[in-house]
Amino acid sequence: MATLFDPLRVGDLALANRIVMAPLTRNRSPNAVPGDLSVTYYSQRATAGLIVTEATAISHQGQGYANVPGLYGADQLAGWKRVTDAVHKAGGKIVVQLWHVGRISHDSLQPGGGKPVSASAIRAKSKTFLVKPDGSGEFVETSEPRALETAEIPGIIDDYRRAAKAAIEVAGFDGVEIHGANGYLIDQFLRSGTNHRTDDYGGSIENRTRLLFEVVDAVTGAIGAGKTGIRLSPVTPANDTSDADPQPLFNHVVAGLGSRGLAFIHVVEGATGGARDFSQGDKPFSYAELKDSYRKAGGQGAWLVNNGYDKQLAEKAVGDGYADLVAFGKLFIANPDLVSRLKQNVELNVPDNATFYGGNAKGYTDYPTAA
Repeated sequence: MATLFDPLRVGDLALANRIVMAPLTRNRSPNAVPGDLSVTYYSQRATAGLIVTEATAISHQGQGYANVPGLYGADQLAGWKRVTDAVHKAGGKIVVQLWHVGRISHDSLQPGGGKPVSASAIRAKSKTFLVKPDGSGEFVETSEPRALETAEIPGIIDDYRRAAKAAIEVAGFDGVEIHGANGYLIDQFLRSGTNHRTDDYGGSIENRTRLLFEVVDAVTGAIGAGKTGIRLSPVTPANDTSDADPQPLFNHVVAGLGSRGLAFIHVVEGATGGARDFSQGDKPFSYAELKDSYRKAGGQGAWLVNNGYDKQLAEKAVGDGYADLVAFGKLFIANPDLVSRLKQNVELNVPDNATFYGGNAKGYTDYPTAA
């Protein structure tokens, strides 16, 4: 029986254990450049089998929150290279999450103050994070988006390809995770509640999944499937997203991914940061059926699960063979040495919710390790 602390090969990556640091937006990268605090923060957590970075914008258009990092400028890539060097020096493995927020943005964050883009021109009942002139942060309503024109979509796909290539070749990452979850651009194309298109990217399941597969093919063509993972959240209502019948939609997604040789599939179970048993549609969502659809389609990548896992639940998931890896989010915020704490059953620090977004070292790099 496998345990959380056993090593595992995931695509091209040899991991020391099966504990993953989940992607966590922290809004501490002014001008979209990771700085000294980010170097410390990630290197402190390098004992994770794998670190998935906070979501990182593939382009200026893809940015939706203030002070989140990017991958589209030289200074941003240089900042990330300092992070990856520090993580590698500490013995860790780190992949970057490739992000285009789509409609979850604000005009003030967009190139030239333009409208955010999405599958359709439907405004999200959601908020984003901005920095006020005095330096303090505030959450504000997202701006009205415009629908991407069909002719613009190849350019978006190329942004993913270029960001992935730069992440490996310039920033020194071990791989990438494509962000296909939580109501951001790819998810906006997937879901019937946000995609009302009538072209080749809307309507049928085959059409709504087209962007996801084209992005995956572009990224794997640039860096290899063994360095590529993807994050999905089949039923989350995050960022005002919904689908009338998510089971066949996401079964089709993972079946299509099964033939593409990805390193891992990262699944958010239930409502992101909320109830694990949350579902949409007229019946509960079956994650076992989802995984079965992936395996039946030839998918060999690691099955990575996330949302509300504690040690007991994680041990059961890995021990029973349901999951290969388990990602922890808030627990890693407050416990840089989470792996050793879990292994030795040491009491965990409690995260300070007030310091999650924006700020400085407080609630970021100052959590103590166990004695």
